Amino acid sequence: MRRITLGTLALIMTAPAIAQQADPAVIAAQKDAVGKFAWMDGTWRGTATTRGPNGEHKVTHTERIGTMLGGTLRVIEGRSFNANGSIGFNAFAVISYDSAKKAYDFRSYALGHAGDFVITPTADGYVWEIPAGPATIRYTATLKDKVWTEIGERVVPGRPAVRFFEMHLTRVGDATWPDGGAMTP
Repeated sequence: MRRITLGTLALIMTAPAIAQQADPAVIAAQKDAVGKFAWMDGTWRGTATTRGPNGEHKVTHTERIGTMLGGTLRVIEGRSFNANGSIGFNAFAVISYDSAKKAYDFRSYALGHAGDFVITPTADGYVWEIPAGPATIRYTATLKDKVWTEIGERVVPGRPAVRFFEMHLTRVGDATWPDGGAMTP
């Protein structure tokens, strides 16, 4: 009985170390997949316009984007400023890749909400969607002539898509964020 107890204890003590060992193939697949969004890295500035029942609202929009965990995650902070300088919108997101599922995940935090959404890289950008009851909110981004354009549309089956958001950003520099502010020994 004592041998079984010691064996079980040894297994329990080594399990966390085994579970935390890196799989180089998994990490390489994640880095490669998340690397499809590398064009986004840096700091960006431009305009964003939202159209709604109360009319049009324009802001100065900024993005700062970089990688974490050795390039296996891409982190994004979007921040919009109203004409008076106040923050009109602030969001944070993480793009990751699950090599077992062969699928991307886009975890977004904004306006007091959080969610996991599907994001798909395209030849010149990406598409991500938010399920919204019978509708889908679809964001389509492209990079053309060094301008990042993103449009938001409300899509209802059987009806034409309705554009409610448009953003045009120009890359203004490199970002040391988030690695640049990382703790050191």
